[in-house]
Amino acid sequence: MPETFTLDKTPHPLAKIAAKHLQRYLQTQTDWEHNFGLSQGQQGAIIGKMFGVLVVKDKNNEVGYLAAFSGKLAGGNNHTKFVPPVFDSLTDQSFVTEGMQALTRINLFIKALEESKPADYEEQVKLLKSKRRMHSNSLQHQIFDHYFFLNQAGEQKSLAQIFKKANYKNPPSGAGECAGPKLLHYAFQHQLQPLAMTEFWWGLSPKSDQWKHGHYYPCCKEKCKPIFDHMLNGLV
Repeated sequence: MPETFTLDKTPHPLAKIAAKHLQRYLQTQTDWEHNFGLSQGQQGAIIGKMFGVLVVKDKNNEVGYLAAFSGKLAGGNNHTKFVPPVFDSLTDQSFVTEGMQALTRINLFIKALEESKPADYEEQVKLLKSKRRMHSNSLQHQIFDHYFFLNQAGEQKSLAQIFKKANYKNPPSGAGECAGPKLLHYAFQHQLQPLAMTEFWWGLSPKSDQWKHGHYYPCCKEKCKPIFDHMLNGLV
């Protein structure tokens, strides 16, 4: 049992036990369908996925583990067995849904103009593309301001605050959706003591040879390190 939280490149034995348990679940579960590219005949695009496990101890000194996935799984954010997202961008009637619908309308206007080619359509398309870019940037900043992460001391910071402190112009796309930050945030929310964490890739990776099925990987530096610097303050 680790005395303090461990996040080494080589997974702690407890974290590996938790990971193997989760992998057995992924091999046998029937709760949802997702094409990892591991079985023939499955429908949909092949999308491998990074999963994470966090071994935790509660106030009664009972040890268990939490599980999470990066991004979305089977088209959704919420699934049995996994912690929820820090911010659910798929919530019905959310500002994200409304913002994406507005972007879709702009795209449809641009397509219609380019197909019909009315007088001065090039200038209209240029203005619409500028509007689309500004709207997209504004929506992205709103999203960053709705991701708040806790640390062990109960301090809460938004993605925008975290990456500004780390001297980033803006948080990178997808920041806050990785498995590791989800796990730690849930643990701190529920007064669970983190003991050990690891992440592994599950499925095929047709776009990159970097990810290998079943292999363990350290948390990504670009998206996660600034978040961890805040969340693990005083813990490691």
